[in-house]
Amino acid sequence: MYTRKATIAASVGLHARPAAVFVRAVNATGLPITLAREGLEPVDGRSLLEVMTADFACGTEVVVSVAASVQDDGATRAAVDGLAELLATDLKDPTLNHPR
Repeated sequence: MYTRKATIAASVGLHARPAAVFVRAVNATGLPITLAREGLEPVDGRSLLEVMTADFACGTEVVVSVAASVQDDGATRAAVDGLAELLATDLKDPTLNHPR
C-alpha cells in the first residue's frame, strides 16, 4: 500500500465542484484510491457522494492511499503523488469558466 499526505487547499474544501474535479482525477487513474483524515474511516475516492459527505474542509490534512492489493510500482506512486499534489491546488476545473 502506498500512501501520501496532503492538505486540502480549495477554499470550500472538497464540496461540489472541487470534489468532482478530484473524483474525476481518481477515476482517470483506474486505481482504488481512498481518502482519509484523522478520526474518519477512509472513503472511496472514486465516489463523489462519499468524498463530498466526508467533510474535508480547507486546511484539513488527509492521507491519499491505494489498496494494498495494487502493485506498488512507479506508475502507482506517480498517480498517488499526482492526486496529493492536486489536493494542494484550488481544484478548479480548467474546462469551466470560473469567475475571477
